[in-house]
Amino acid sequence: MSEADADEVLRRALIGGCRELSRLGLSHGTSGNVGVRRDSRSFFISPTGRLYESLEPHDVPLMSLDGLWHGRCRPSSEWRFHRDIFAARPEVGAIVHAHPRYATALACTGRGIPAFHYMVAVAGGEDIRCAPYHTFGSQALSDAVLAALRDRRACLLAHHGLIALGADLDAALRLAGEVENLAAQYCAALAIGAVEVLDASEMTRVIEKFRTYGRQDAVDPDLRHGGERLPP
Repeated sequence: MSEADADEVLRRALIGGCRELSRLGLSHGTSGNVGVRRDSRSFFISPTGRLYESLEPHDVPLMSLDGLWHGRCRPSSEWRFHRDIFAARPEVGAIVHAHPRYATALACTGRGIPAFHYMVAVAGGEDIRCAPYHTFGSQALSDAVLAALRDRRACLLAHHGLIALGADLDAALRLAGEVENLAAQYCAALAIGAVEVLDASEMTRVIEKFRTYGRQDAVDPDLRHGGERLPP
């Protein structure tokens, strides 16, 4: 595959990811943005102010880590935290930023998501932090995001929304959906009353189990395979 063809594939995947944000109800209108790593020095990012349904591959700008961009459409105003995350986290292949209802509601109260449910570990740690508020698109916001994402794959942004990271775009989108679902559950629990939180030792065990969560080759000493054919 030529470089141009590979770039076309990435641009189309990014557009598909933007539209998936809308389909899943994670963002509305032109809110939110998506970044996809091209290589160690550059990434594609959704353009600013464009409706996702109208996007074409040539609308998706390419950015380098030094802030230079190429294309016919200006990049998202949030390009700084995309750039800084890609530069600091070489394992990250895609970034999703969205403003979903429940995660944003929590973020507007300055709350992160504590270990009220073991699935919080899906974001990589014992909680999902909330970065302090800074003006959108600013370097101060990017710096706060990097701190909130330390040893994590997702965070909330105060008075703003959420960010989810993944090795690829599918993984980042799945994690964004998981975080929003956890936020909805936490909001519901808060509405009922006091919320109990799992202790650090249990979350340490859960985080270790999450290293092989969902994998077909996960080891379980008490689980035995009887073959692919069902017994008579």
